[in-house]
Amino acid sequence: MLVGYLLAQSPVGPSPMKAIVTGSRGTVGAALCRALDEQRWQVARWDRERVNITDYAAMESFIAAERPDVLFHLAIASRPGATSNGPGESWQVNFDWTSELAWLTGQLGVRFVFASTVMVFTDRASGPYTIASQPNAEEGYGHEKRSAECRVFAQNPAAIVARLGWQIGHDRVGNQMVAWLHERRSIRASMRWIPACSFLEDTVAALVALAGRSPGLYHVDGNEGWSFFDIARALRTRHGTDWRIEPTWEFAHDQRLLDARLHLPALRERLPELLARPG
Repeated sequence: MLVGYLLAQSPVGPSPMKAIVTGSRGTVGAALCRALDEQRWQVARWDRERVNITDYAAMESFIAAERPDVLFHLAIASRPGATSNGPGESWQVNFDWTSELAWLTGQLGVRFVFASTVMVFTDRASGPYTIASQPNAEEGYGHEKRSAECRVFAQNPAAIVARLGWQIGHDRVGNQMVAWLHERRSIRASMRWIPACSFLEDTVAALVALAGRSPGLYHVDGNEGWSFFDIARALRTRHGTDWRIEPTWEFAHDQRLLDARLHLPALRERLPELLARPG
């Protein structure tokens, strides 16, 4: 169970622990806050209307006043697609803010956990990806996150960077696979695309556990080898929907994020419908 996993893996320290969470209104951030609340952590949700992310002094004062054990940085731009070569919100949030938080947490002695993405790799890079694989995104969101990863370690060598894949939730809202499928209802799903993905609660448990791990880069992925077609069809069965899932061979890419140091529950454990024979 998630609760037991969190209790076993959470960083050791004085009780109760305290965290600042950016992106607390997002899919992963909201789930993380719920999990931390359940474990009786004190949680301070970063409100960008109160603490301006372009005001260094305000950010420093906020972190110093809250005195957290960990800062989980999950926020992304609300208007993705802004240029990464200028002062647009996307670059400002994904790179500039991340850089400042890495520096501030390093100076203040706060553990820094930064959520990055599998999108630092494009489908031109041969997967599956290990920690040694070299990111190759040269534009957009993936480039911003790739640049931020490098900057984080330059600013704070004690930081944790966790690359995440596509999240799988249990409802039809938010930025996650079930909601995406339900919105479209009819998709062409490749039988040769193996996406990096994990159930939302397992990603959250891994992020909490990583706060107590050694500094460095980690991959968070629960897919042991299922195609997008397999996963979409299994989710259709679980949710009892009329989604039209059409198999295709057109996109071949093993996108998995491999990391032997982390042991997320495999998709077949979380989604046993994967093992069902088609009728």
